[in-house]
Formats: sequence, C-alpha cells, structure tokens
Amino acid sequence: MILNKMLLRARWQMLRLGTAGKIGIGLFVFSAVFFLAAVLPRREESNELMDKAKVMQVRLRTAPVSAPGGKMEGDQALQIFYAFFPRIDSSPLWIKELVQVAEQSEVQISGSEYRMVREKDWKLARYEIVLPVRGKYPQLRAFIADALRAVPAMALVDVAIKRENVESELLEARLRFNLYLSEGKK
Repeated sequence: MILNKMLLRARWQMLRLGTAGKIGIGLFVFSAVFFLAAVLPRREESNELMDKAKVMQVRLRTAPVSAPGGKMEGDQALQIFYAFFPRIDSSPLWIKELVQVAEQSEVQISGSEYRMVREKDWKLARYEIVLPVRGKYPQLRAFIADALRAVPAMALVDVAIKRENVESELLEARLRFNLYLSEGKK
C-alpha cells in the first residue's frame, strides 16, 4: 500500500516536471553514474601518477650536475647526440616501419629508391629514401606526420605533389626522406 502511494506520487511529480525537467533528471542521473563508473576508478591511478611525478622531481633536484647550469662536457654531449641515432645495419627495420605507416594511413607506395651516402669524416651516414606515393591529401599529410613520429632519426627533405586534374581527389606525391644512421657501435 505504501509502495503504491509512493509510485503514484513519483508518477505525479514526473508529470508535473514536463519535458525539460525529465531531461534534467536524466542528465543528473547519467552524470552521477558516469562519475561513479569512470571518474572514481581513475582517481587512484591519478594519485599514483602524481606521486611518481613528485618522486621524479625530487630526484631531478638532488641529482648531481656535471657542470654549472646542467651543461655537459663537449665529448659527453657528442656521445649522447650520436647515441640517439640508430645503427647503420638497422635500415631495413626502418624501411619496414615506413611501409607499415603507409598501410595504416591508406597510402599506396608505388616503388622506391634508396641510396646510402657516407661523407668523409662524418660519424653519421645518410640513407636517402625516395617514395612515390598516391593517396588523398589528408592521407598524405597523416602519412608524413606518422612516418616522422615513427622514425625519429628521419627528416623530410622534399615533397613534390601532382594532381591529374582538378576533380581528382587522389594525389601523386614524390617524398624524399633522409634517414640518419650512426656508423659507430652501440
């Protein structure tokens, strides 16, 4: 009996609210459920990350510095610089990475040209890569951005874009990249 009275009263209140009130209550209920299901579980993860960040900041402050102002010696800086670049024998891996990025970006590679250039007295070798590609403009842009992100030791040197006619969405581009590789041992 009491339950029936409460249900009748709730139904009467809902009718009084109208459409805007029902939407408001629905949004309130949705936000409460979202808070309980998505925000609260992530709060602990966020606190852990904040603690890690504090520990890292303390480590940075207390770490010994090699020179005033945090500057490195010339040889040390050069060693760190050259250590960034991949070894010269890893070029097939990076080319495979480029092909995978092209597939993900839905860009068609139609052939390729490769040339290794070694300058005298340089510790880095330059691997010149020419890729004739075909795709829509957004796909080409995505491919270039993703390729440079996937292969950080690579630089875009030249882009030549050609369109068959004004109505065509597909572009033909000739992309030239330089992949810099370390000749030293790691």
